[in-house]
Formats: sequence, C-alpha cells, structure tokens
Amino acid sequence: MPILIVALLSLLLVAWFIGQPRWVAWRRGKAQADAFPPEWRRILRRRVPGVALLPADLQLQLKKHIQVFLAEKAFIGCQGQAITDEVRVTIAAQACLLLLNRPSDYFPTLRQILVYPSAFLVNHEQLDEAGVVQARRDLRSGESWSQGQVILAWDDTLRGAADPHDGWNVVIHEFAHQLDSQTGLTNGAPDLGPAERYAAWSEVMQSAYDALCAEVDAMDAGGPAPFLDPYGATDPAEFFAVVTEVFFERPRALSVEHPALYQELSGFYRLHPASW
Repeated sequence: MPILIVALLSLLLVAWFIGQPRWVAWRRGKAQADAFPPEWRRILRRRVPGVALLPADLQLQLKKHIQVFLAEKAFIGCQGQAITDEVRVTIAAQACLLLLNRPSDYFPTLRQILVYPSAFLVNHEQLDEAGVVQARRDLRSGESWSQGQVILAWDDTLRGAADPHDGWNVVIHEFAHQLDSQTGLTNGAPDLGPAERYAAWSEVMQSAYDALCAEVDAMDAGGPAPFLDPYGATDPAEFFAVVTEVFFERPRALSVEHPALYQELSGFYRLHPASW
C-alpha cells in the first residue's frame, strides 16, 4: 500500500509539472483577452504620461502586460497607504515597460509590492574602513529584495511617472533590479540569453561603469556632475538600474553620450526608444 501511495503521489507531481505551464499560459491569455478597463485608461493618461509616447503597438502590448501583472502580483499598503486601482495601475505600467518585446515570465520571483506613502527607513549593515560592521538606517524611495518583494514610496512613484524625460524613475530602477536578480545574482548582468553575449555586455558595462566612477571622483574634487546619476557608481547592480532609467527616459541623450551602452541596452530590452 505505501508503494502505491508513493507511486500515485509521484504521478500527481509529474502531472502538476506538465500541466502547470499550460495552466499559467491559459490564465494569462484569459487576462489579456479581457477588455482594458476605461478607468485604467484614465489612470494612465493622468498618472503615466509616458505611455502616450510609445508607438501604438507597444501601447497595446503594455496594456496586456499590465492586465497579467495585476492579476498575479499582490499589493500591500504600509503605514496607512491605501491600495487603489490608481496605485496598482500606475506602478504596473512603469514596471511592465521593462517587459515590452521580450519573452516574459512577469518577474517570476516577485510576490508582493509594498507601498509606503513616502520615503521609508531601511536598516543596513555597512563595513567601515577599519573593518567594523556599522548599523545604520537610511531613507529610501525604493528597494528590491531577492525574497520576492519590491518596496516603493508612493509620492516618489508619482514623481517619477509624472516626468518621462528626467531620467529618474524609482519603479523602473527597482524592477531593473528584479530582472537582474533572475539569474540568482544581482550583479548588473541579467539573463542575456546566449553565452557569447556576456563578453560584449561585460566589456561595455565595465567601461561605462569605470568612467562614471572616475567622473564621480572628479566631481567630488570640484569637477562637473556626470551625465549619469552618480548613484550608479555604487556598484555594477546599481549602475545597471540607473542606466535602465536613462535608457527609457532619456534615450536620445544616452545614445549620444554613451552609444555603445545604448546599443547594449537596446539589444537586451529589444527596444529602440531613441526613435520614438
């Protein structure tokens, strides 16, 4: 009898593994087949003006991604923040920009988006120059955690969405980290597909990262501010998130200032936003 039970459980497990992808595909297809709610359209027009700048086919694709994203991801309000359709749609629209034209599993490790009204405190441990671990608390607009959570400040989310040309967008930044972490490491090298692509990616990214670090050092000594946000000099993972923001919001300037960097990002995201 125990052998029969084990065999039955094994068959059920195999059936689940075979059927699960089909079930997910069916569920997502059903979500995309539903009409996009008129109220969600109004939210996009009011809160995410950058959507109207996309080519028509990408606008349609984005709306379908939003429908799946909102069907699958949980939103949790923190410190009294209400979770409304306005919150959900505004965040989903910006996050799903990173999925356009790419095979997507919709940030598969992400389970929850936590939303605070404004910047929130995060506890961190940092190793000082003497090798002593120092505990500190920092105010943050966003965080991306490998445990399946993204944390966002609602006021900064709105500010990032309101101006699609300033090169600063906390939602794009944190969801770039989510893409980066899908390889198991958050190191500035997301899943690029064929192994041969990593050599070119590494060369271009490392060169641009080193250049930014040098520019930040020069700025600290009284030189001009660099084109890219100095925060990108923190480490390669932050550099990838920072340049992703600029790729979507200041693509033409990026293609002029860092043409090789723009080309690598264009290949990864399968988009050419400088032409929009």
